[in-house]
Amino acid sequence: MQHPAGFSSVVIVAGGSGSRMGRPKQMLPLGGKPALARTIEAFKQVPAVRQIIVVTPPENRPALAPYADAVTYALPGDTRLESVKNGFACVDPQADTVAVHDGARPLVNPQHIAACLQTAQTYGAAVLAVPVKDTIKTGEQDFVTRTLDRSTLWAAQTPQAYRREVLQNALEKFGAQTDATDESQLVEKTGVKVRLVKSDYKNIKITTPEDLIFAEALVEKQVTHRTGFGFDLHRMEPGRKLFIGGAEIAHTKGFLGHSDGDVVLHAICDALLGAVCAGEIGILFPPTDASIKGISSVTIAKKVLEVLRGHGAEIEHIDATLITEEPKIKPHYDTVRASLARVFEIPLANVSFKSKSHERVGEIGRGEAAMCHAVATVKITSQE
Repeated sequence: MQHPAGFSSVVIVAGGSGSRMGRPKQMLPLGGKPALARTIEAFKQVPAVRQIIVVTPPENRPALAPYADAVTYALPGDTRLESVKNGFACVDPQADTVAVHDGARPLVNPQHIAACLQTAQTYGAAVLAVPVKDTIKTGEQDFVTRTLDRSTLWAAQTPQAYRREVLQNALEKFGAQTDATDESQLVEKTGVKVRLVKSDYKNIKITTPEDLIFAEALVEKQVTHRTGFGFDLHRMEPGRKLFIGGAEIAHTKGFLGHSDGDVVLHAICDALLGAVCAGEIGILFPPTDASIKGISSVTIAKKVLEVLRGHGAEIEHIDATLITEEPKIKPHYDTVRASLARVFEIPLANVSFKSKSHERVGEIGRGEAAMCHAVATVKITSQE
Protein backbone atom coordinates (compact mmCIF):
# COMPACT_ATOMS: atom_id res chain seq x y z
CA MET A 1 0.00 0.00 0.00
CA GLN A 2 1.33 3.42 -0.99
CA HIS A 3 1.10 6.30 1.47
CA PRO A 4 1.92 9.98 1.04
CA ALA A 5 5.01 11.35 2.68
CA GLY A 6 4.56 12.88 6.10
CA PHE A 7 2.63 10.08 7.71
CA SER A 8 3.20 7.85 10.71
CA SER A 9 3.37 4.11 11.12
CA VAL A 10 2.72 2.28 14.37
CA VAL A 11 4.03 -1.07 15.47
CA ILE A 12 1.68 -2.65 18.02
CA VAL A 13 3.51 -5.38 19.90
CA ALA A 14 1.09 -8.13 20.93
CA GLY A 15 3.06 -11.36 20.88
CA GLY A 16 2.92 -12.30 24.56
CA SER A 17 1.77 -15.75 25.65
CA GLY A 18 -0.10 -14.50 28.73
CA SER A 19 1.63 -16.69 31.30
CA ARG A 20 0.34 -14.50 34.16
CA MET A 21 -3.24 -14.35 32.92
CA GLY A 22 -3.69 -17.90 31.60
CA ARG A 23 -4.04 -16.70 28.00
CA PRO A 24 -2.71 -13.80 25.89
CA LYS A 25 -3.59 -10.67 27.87
CA GLN A 26 -4.03 -8.61 24.73
CA MET A 27 -6.84 -10.95 23.62
CA LEU A 28 -8.78 -10.85 26.88
CA PRO A 29 -12.32 -9.47 26.46
CA LEU A 30 -12.63 -5.85 27.50
CA GLY A 31 -16.02 -4.20 27.25
CA GLY A 32 -17.26 -6.78 24.76
CA LYS A 33 -14.27 -6.93 22.43
CA PRO A 34 -10.62 -8.09 22.61
CA ALA A 35 -8.35 -5.63 24.40
CA LEU A 36 -6.09 -5.57 21.34
CA ALA A 37 -9.06 -4.52 19.18
CA ARG A 38 -9.48 -1.46 21.39
CA THR A 39 -5.79 -0.69 20.97
CA ILE A 40 -6.13 -0.84 17.18
CA GLU A 41 -9.24 1.35 17.25
CA ALA A 42 -7.44 4.02 19.27
CA PHE A 43 -4.75 4.39 16.59
CA LYS A 44 -7.35 4.41 13.81
CA GLN A 45 -8.68 7.64 15.31
CA VAL A 46 -5.36 9.44 14.76
CA PRO A 47 -5.27 11.08 11.29
CA ALA A 48 -1.45 11.01 11.09
CA VAL A 49 -1.39 7.22 11.48
CA ARG A 50 -1.66 5.71 8.00
CA GLN A 51 -0.13 2.29 8.68
CA ILE A 52 -0.85 -0.04 11.60
CA ILE A 53 1.38 -3.08 12.01
CA VAL A 54 0.22 -5.65 14.55
CA VAL A 55 2.81 -8.11 15.76
CA THR A 56 0.79 -11.08 16.96
CA PRO A 57 0.55 -14.84 16.34
CA PRO A 58 -1.69 -16.07 13.50
CA GLU A 59 -4.13 -17.70 15.93
CA ASN A 60 -5.10 -14.30 17.34
CA ARG A 61 -5.97 -12.77 14.00
CA PRO A 62 -9.48 -14.20 13.31
CA ALA A 63 -10.84 -12.59 16.50
CA LEU A 64 -9.40 -9.24 15.38
CA ALA A 65 -10.81 -9.37 11.85
CA PRO A 66 -13.90 -7.20 12.55
CA TYR A 67 -11.68 -4.43 13.93
CA ALA A 68 -8.50 -4.80 11.89
CA ASP A 69 -9.28 -3.99 8.28
CA ALA A 70 -6.26 -2.57 6.41
CA VAL A 71 -3.92 -3.77 9.17
CA THR A 72 -0.53 -5.31 8.40
CA TYR A 73 0.45 -8.35 10.45
CA ALA A 74 3.93 -9.46 11.49
CA LEU A 75 5.09 -12.53 13.37
CA PRO A 76 6.30 -12.09 16.97
CA GLY A 77 9.86 -12.90 18.00
CA ASP A 78 11.16 -14.71 21.08
CA THR A 79 11.52 -11.38 22.92
CA ARG A 80 9.72 -8.08 22.87
CA LEU A 81 12.67 -6.43 21.15
CA GLU A 82 12.67 -9.13 18.45
CA SER A 83 8.96 -8.50 17.93
CA VAL A 84 9.63 -4.77 17.58
CA LYS A 85 12.29 -5.48 14.96
CA ASN A 86 9.93 -7.78 13.05
CA GLY A 87 7.28 -5.08 13.06
CA PHE A 88 9.74 -2.36 12.10
CA ALA A 89 10.77 -4.44 9.07
CA CYS A 90 7.23 -3.91 7.74
CA VAL A 91 7.25 -0.13 8.13
CA ASP A 92 6.66 1.72 4.88
CA PRO A 93 9.94 3.49 4.00
CA GLN A 94 7.95 6.67 3.31
CA ALA A 95 6.88 6.93 6.95
CA ASP A 96 8.66 9.79 8.67
CA THR A 97 7.70 8.82 12.23
CA VAL A 98 7.22 5.40 13.81
CA ALA A 99 5.46 4.66 17.08
CA VAL A 100 5.84 1.48 19.12
CA HIS A 101 2.95 0.56 21.38
CA ASP A 102 2.09 -2.27 23.76
CA GLY A 103 -0.94 -4.19 22.55
CA ALA A 104 -1.99 -4.61 26.17
CA ARG A 105 -2.47 -0.83 26.59
CA PRO A 106 -5.97 -0.55 25.09
CA LEU A 107 -7.02 2.66 26.84
CA VAL A 108 -4.51 5.03 25.29
CA ASN A 109 -5.97 8.42 24.41
CA PRO A 110 -5.84 9.18 20.64
CA GLN A 111 -5.06 12.84 21.38
CA HIS A 112 -2.02 11.77 23.39
CA ILE A 113 -0.92 9.52 20.54
CA ALA A 114 -1.08 12.47 18.16
CA ALA A 115 0.87 14.67 20.59
CA CYS A 116 3.57 12.02 20.99
CA LEU A 117 3.97 11.65 17.22
CA GLN A 118 4.18 15.40 16.71
CA THR A 119 6.76 15.73 19.48
CA ALA A 120 8.83 12.94 17.96
CA GLN A 121 8.75 14.69 14.62
CA THR A 122 10.07 17.86 16.28
CA TYR A 123 12.63 16.40 18.70
CA GLY A 124 13.47 13.02 17.18
CA ALA A 125 12.10 10.90 20.01
CA ALA A 126 9.20 11.08 22.48
CA VAL A 127 7.50 8.85 25.04
CA LEU A 128 4.18 9.11 26.78
CA ALA A 129 4.66 9.21 30.53
CA VAL A 130 2.98 10.24 33.77
CA PRO A 131 4.52 11.72 36.93
CA VAL A 132 5.06 9.10 39.62
CA LYS A 133 2.49 9.50 42.41
CA ASP A 134 4.03 7.19 45.00
CA THR A 135 7.19 7.74 46.98
CA ILE A 136 9.85 5.47 45.45
CA LYS A 137 12.58 3.85 47.53
CA THR A 138 15.49 1.62 46.62
CA GLY A 139 16.21 -1.32 48.88
CA GLU A 140 18.66 -4.08 49.67
CA GLN A 141 17.97 -7.20 51.72
CA ASP A 142 14.56 -5.83 52.71
CA PHE A 143 15.94 -2.51 53.97
CA VAL A 144 15.54 0.94 52.41
CA THR A 145 18.80 2.22 51.00
CA ARG A 146 17.54 5.44 49.47
CA THR A 147 14.44 7.55 48.92
CA LEU A 148 14.29 9.00 45.43
CA ASP A 149 13.16 12.51 44.58
CA ARG A 150 9.64 11.91 43.32
CA SER A 151 9.49 15.26 41.52
CA THR A 152 11.99 14.00 38.93
CA LEU A 153 10.40 10.57 38.37
CA TRP A 154 8.14 9.63 35.48
CA ALA A 155 6.49 6.31 34.68
CA ALA A 156 7.05 5.57 31.00
CA GLN A 157 4.13 4.34 28.90
CA THR A 158 3.59 3.70 25.22
CA PRO A 159 3.41 4.70 22.49
CA GLN A 160 7.01 5.70 22.21
CA ALA A 161 7.54 7.52 18.95
CA TYR A 162 10.61 8.33 16.86
CA ARG A 163 11.61 9.74 13.57
CA ARG A 164 12.05 6.63 11.48
CA GLU A 165 15.81 7.00 11.04
CA VAL A 166 16.29 7.51 14.80
CA LEU A 167 14.63 4.20 15.68
CA GLN A 168 16.32 2.41 12.79
CA ASN A 169 19.74 3.57 13.99
CA ALA A 170 19.02 2.46 17.57
CA LEU A 171 17.79 -0.98 16.50
CA GLU A 172 20.80 -1.51 14.24
CA LYS A 173 23.34 -0.48 16.89
CA PHE A 174 21.81 -1.90 20.06
CA GLY A 175 19.11 -4.30 18.90
CA ALA A 176 20.99 -7.28 20.27
CA GLN A 177 20.69 -6.08 23.87
CA THR A 178 18.37 -8.16 26.02
CA ASP A 179 18.16 -6.01 29.16
CA ALA A 180 16.34 -3.05 27.58
CA THR A 181 12.70 -2.86 28.67
CA ASP A 182 11.71 -0.35 26.01
CA GLU A 183 13.06 1.13 22.80
CA SER A 184 13.78 4.54 24.29
CA GLN A 185 16.65 3.01 26.28
CA LEU A 186 18.28 2.05 22.98
CA VAL A 187 17.61 5.47 21.50
CA GLU A 188 19.11 7.14 24.58
CA LYS A 189 22.30 5.16 23.99
CA THR A 190 22.64 6.74 20.55
CA GLY A 191 22.76 10.19 22.14
CA VAL A 192 19.28 11.32 21.07
CA LYS A 193 17.38 12.98 23.90
CA VAL A 194 13.92 11.55 24.43
CA ARG A 195 11.18 14.09 25.09
CA LEU A 196 8.55 13.35 27.74
CA VAL A 197 4.92 13.84 26.69
CA LYS A 198 2.44 13.91 29.54
CA SER A 199 -0.19 11.20 29.33
CA ASP A 200 -2.90 10.11 31.77
CA TYR A 201 -3.22 7.35 34.34
CA LYS A 202 -5.88 5.49 32.33
CA ASN A 203 -3.23 4.31 29.87
CA ILE A 204 -2.48 1.22 31.93
CA LYS A 205 -0.80 -1.95 30.74
CA ILE A 206 -2.89 -5.01 31.46
CA THR A 207 -0.53 -7.53 33.06
CA THR A 208 -2.44 -8.83 36.10
CA PRO A 209 -6.08 -9.76 36.85
CA GLU A 210 -6.33 -6.58 38.93
CA ASP A 211 -5.35 -4.51 35.90
CA LEU A 212 -8.17 -6.10 33.91
CA ILE A 213 -10.71 -5.23 36.61
CA PHE A 214 -9.53 -1.62 36.57
CA ALA A 215 -9.66 -1.50 32.78
CA GLU A 216 -13.18 -2.91 32.77
CA ALA A 217 -14.25 -0.15 35.13
CA LEU A 218 -12.78 2.48 32.79
CA VAL A 219 -14.68 1.19 29.74
CA GLU A 220 -18.00 0.77 31.52
CA LYS A 221 -20.80 2.66 29.89
CA GLN A 222 -20.40 6.40 30.27
CA VAL A 223 -23.45 8.64 30.58
CA THR A 224 -23.67 12.19 29.27
CA HIS A 225 -26.63 14.56 29.05
CA ARG A 226 -27.35 16.76 26.05
CA THR A 227 -30.01 19.38 25.38
CA GLY A 228 -31.50 20.37 22.05
CA PHE A 229 -33.75 23.25 20.95
CA GLY A 230 -36.54 23.04 18.40
CA PHE A 231 -38.83 25.52 16.66
CA ASP A 232 -41.63 25.26 14.15
CA LEU A 233 -44.23 27.54 12.59
CA HIS A 234 -47.33 26.65 10.56
CA ARG A 235 -50.21 28.56 9.05
CA MET A 236 -53.72 27.65 10.17
CA GLU A 237 -56.35 26.86 7.57
CA PRO A 238 -60.11 26.36 7.96
CA GLY A 239 -61.39 22.85 7.40
CA ARG A 240 -58.20 21.00 8.37
CA LYS A 241 -57.98 18.72 11.40
CA LEU A 242 -55.98 20.19 14.27
CA PHE A 243 -53.29 17.96 15.75
CA ILE A 244 -51.33 19.14 18.77
CA GLY A 245 -48.68 16.86 20.26
CA GLY A 246 -50.23 13.85 18.54
CA ALA A 247 -53.71 14.55 19.94
CA GLU A 248 -56.60 15.66 17.75
CA ILE A 249 -58.21 18.81 19.15
CA ALA A 250 -61.67 19.89 17.99
CA HIS A 251 -61.45 23.23 16.18
CA THR A 252 -62.51 24.91 12.95
CA LYS A 253 -58.93 25.28 11.73
CA GLY A 254 -55.89 23.03 11.48
CA PHE A 255 -52.20 23.42 10.67
CA LEU A 256 -51.21 23.60 7.03
CA GLY A 257 -48.19 21.51 6.05
CA HIS A 258 -46.78 18.71 3.92
CA SER A 259 -47.61 16.42 6.86
CA ASP A 260 -50.53 16.85 9.23
CA GLY A 261 -48.72 20.01 10.39
CA ASP A 262 -48.45 19.12 14.09
CA VAL A 263 -46.29 22.08 15.06
CA VAL A 264 -45.68 20.77 18.59
CA LEU A 265 -44.41 17.35 17.50
CA HIS A 266 -42.25 18.97 14.82
CA ALA A 267 -40.59 21.34 17.28
CA ILE A 268 -39.98 18.57 19.80
CA CYS A 269 -38.57 16.24 17.13
CA ASP A 270 -36.14 18.92 16.01
CA ALA A 271 -35.09 19.50 19.61
CA LEU A 272 -34.42 15.78 20.06
CA LEU A 273 -32.44 15.54 16.82
CA GLY A 274 -30.50 18.62 17.85
CA ALA A 275 -29.56 16.99 21.15
CA VAL A 276 -27.77 14.19 19.28
CA CYS A 277 -26.55 16.45 16.44
CA ALA A 278 -28.59 14.52 13.87
CA GLY A 279 -30.02 17.36 11.80
CA GLU A 280 -33.74 18.10 11.60
CA ILE A 281 -36.93 16.41 10.42
CA GLY A 282 -36.81 18.04 6.99
CA ILE A 283 -33.81 15.81 6.24
CA LEU A 284 -35.60 12.64 7.33
CA PHE A 285 -38.89 13.64 5.68
CA PRO A 286 -38.23 16.12 2.85
CA PRO A 287 -41.21 18.34 2.01
CA THR A 288 -40.45 17.67 -1.66
CA ASP A 289 -41.28 13.97 -1.26
CA ALA A 290 -44.81 13.62 -2.63
CA SER A 291 -45.11 10.06 -1.31
CA ILE A 292 -45.29 11.27 2.29
CA LYS A 293 -47.76 14.09 1.77
CA GLY A 294 -50.21 14.12 4.66
CA ILE A 295 -48.05 11.82 6.78
CA SER A 296 -48.92 11.66 10.46
CA SER A 297 -46.45 13.54 12.64
CA VAL A 298 -46.62 10.61 15.04
CA THR A 299 -44.91 8.56 12.31
CA ILE A 300 -42.23 11.25 12.10
CA ALA A 301 -41.79 11.13 15.87
CA LYS A 302 -41.37 7.34 15.83
CA LYS A 303 -38.63 7.68 13.21
CA VAL A 304 -36.91 10.25 15.42
CA LEU A 305 -37.04 7.74 18.28
CA GLU A 306 -35.21 5.23 16.06
CA VAL A 307 -32.52 7.83 15.35
CA LEU A 308 -32.11 8.54 19.06
CA ARG A 309 -31.73 4.86 19.88
CA GLY A 310 -29.13 4.56 17.16
CA HIS A 311 -27.15 7.21 19.04
CA GLY A 312 -27.56 5.40 22.36
CA ALA A 313 -29.84 8.19 23.59
CA GLU A 314 -32.89 8.13 25.84
CA ILE A 315 -35.31 11.00 26.33
CA GLU A 316 -35.17 12.39 29.84
CA HIS A 317 -37.37 15.47 29.53
CA ILE A 318 -39.26 17.50 26.97
CA ASP A 319 -40.72 20.98 27.40
CA ALA A 320 -42.81 22.59 24.67
CA THR A 321 -44.52 25.98 24.51
CA LEU A 322 -47.20 26.51 21.85
CA ILE A 323 -47.80 30.13 20.86
CA THR A 324 -51.27 30.51 19.41
CA GLU A 325 -54.30 32.76 19.69
CA GLU A 326 -56.82 30.01 19.03
CA PRO A 327 -58.15 27.70 20.17
CA LYS A 328 -57.69 28.11 23.89
CA ILE A 329 -55.14 25.44 24.77
CA LYS A 330 -55.22 25.41 28.58
CA PRO A 331 -58.23 23.08 28.74
CA HIS A 332 -56.27 20.56 26.66
CA TYR A 333 -52.99 20.57 28.65
CA ASP A 334 -53.56 17.15 30.21
CA THR A 335 -54.65 15.61 26.92
CA VAL A 336 -51.60 16.90 25.06
CA ARG A 337 -49.17 15.91 27.83
CA ALA A 338 -50.57 12.38 27.92
CA SER A 339 -50.32 12.13 24.14
CA LEU A 340 -46.71 13.34 24.13
CA ALA A 341 -45.82 10.79 26.82
CA ARG A 342 -47.31 8.00 24.67
CA VAL A 343 -45.73 9.16 21.43
CA PHE A 344 -42.24 9.53 22.88
CA GLU A 345 -42.58 6.56 25.23
CA ILE A 346 -41.58 8.42 28.39
CA PRO A 347 -43.27 8.92 31.78
CA LEU A 348 -45.88 11.65 31.99
CA ALA A 349 -43.83 13.27 34.76
CA ASN A 350 -41.07 13.96 32.20
CA VAL A 351 -43.33 15.95 29.88
CA SER A 352 -44.01 19.68 30.14
CA PHE A 353 -46.46 21.40 27.83
CA LYS A 354 -47.92 24.90 27.98
CA SER A 355 -49.29 27.61 25.74
CA LYS A 356 -49.04 31.37 25.39
CA SER A 357 -51.04 33.85 23.36
CA HIS A 358 -49.42 36.27 20.93
CA GLU A 359 -51.39 39.21 22.36
CA ARG A 360 -53.18 39.62 19.02
CA VAL A 361 -49.95 40.71 17.36
CA GLY A 362 -49.25 39.72 13.76
CA GLU A 363 -50.45 36.63 11.89
CA ILE A 364 -50.39 34.50 15.04
CA GLY A 365 -52.38 37.13 16.90
CA ARG A 366 -54.97 37.11 14.12
CA GLY A 367 -55.34 33.33 14.35
CA GLU A 368 -53.71 32.75 10.96
CA ALA A 369 -50.69 30.80 12.27
CA ALA A 370 -49.13 29.23 15.34
CA MET A 371 -45.60 28.43 16.43
CA CYS A 372 -43.91 26.24 19.00
CA HIS A 373 -40.65 26.36 20.92
CA ALA A 374 -39.33 23.12 22.44
CA VAL A 375 -36.41 22.00 24.56
CA ALA A 376 -35.45 18.36 25.00
CA THR A 377 -32.88 16.70 27.24
CA VAL A 378 -31.51 13.25 26.44
CA LYS A 379 -29.23 10.83 28.21
CA ILE A 380 -26.57 9.33 25.94
CA THR A 381 -25.01 6.08 27.00
CA SER A 382 -21.75 5.12 25.33
CA GLN A 383 -18.50 3.27 25.98
CA GLU A 384 -15.12 4.97 26.10
